[in-house]
Amino acid sequence: MDLIINLALNGLATGMLIFLLAAGLTLIFGLMDVLNFAHGGLFAWGAYSGVWLYALTDSFVLGIIGAVVTGLILGMVTEKFIIQPVYGNHVQQILITLGFMLVLSELLKVVWGPNQLSARAPDYLAGSWVIGDVIIIKYRLFIIATGLFIFGVVQLILKKTKVGLVVRAGVMNKEMVEAFGINIKKVFMYVFMVGSALAALGGILLAPYSGVIYAEMGMEFAILAFIVVVIGGMGSFPGSLFAAILVGMTGSFMTYYVPELSLAVNMILMALVLIFRPQGLFTVKG
Repeated sequence: MDLIINLALNGLATGMLIFLLAAGLTLIFGLMDVLNFAHGGLFAWGAYSGVWLYALTDSFVLGIIGAVVTGLILGMVTEKFIIQPVYGNHVQQILITLGFMLVLSELLKVVWGPNQLSARAPDYLAGSWVIGDVIIIKYRLFIIATGLFIFGVVQLILKKTKVGLVVRAGVMNKEMVEAFGINIKKVFMYVFMVGSALAALGGILLAPYSGVIYAEMGMEFAILAFIVVVIGGMGSFPGSLFAAILVGMTGSFMTYYVPELSLAVNMILMALVLIFRPQGLFTVKG
């Protein structure tokens, strides 16, 4: 039983990291109908910029702030110069954002070099609590709490605030919203920036969790994020949370019990969902 609890906590923490990346992707696709394959590059830039600032200042909080600011800036640049010219064309979006992903990955090597960077959790989040035979690692608990907090805040904004109302109305009828004098293009740019900031936040939180970061991590985690979005339902924010936890838990248990299938299990999950519920677990058909 103790082993199961430890594996579950590990899977839940991994799932929350994936959720932070997938949450931004869900916002961008669900609200703007944009397929952004450069999202993983923003995740990697958040990790590198945050770790660099963390090492420079010895402040993990400043590292997180730096990563989020990096995500906001890169999100604005990406939306304005990469996405705006291809709005409404998914094929062009895929091609141009994939190319931009490669550019972002190579620029990381130019700025910080080709070698991996190491990262550690701050002293106040290092170590663990032992309850019986259950080991609760502080940093994993911090990641879980952060993921749940972000989910609650975004849900509250989308469902209970005027900003969320404008965004949801703009998704359904852009012309109507613009008729009320609201610049919906600017609103969508802000949504894109928030989605990019969430990806960057996931990147800096991953760094102490894994211990090292590398330029290619963006592509690897972007694939996981797209799997989560497909399983949860394209555009469903609660679906992304559920699917991320499912992917994290499955990966944790499979890695321990059936390591031979640990790499393939996510693809198997996605294939099963596509076969039996192509619209995703949380998307209402039609």
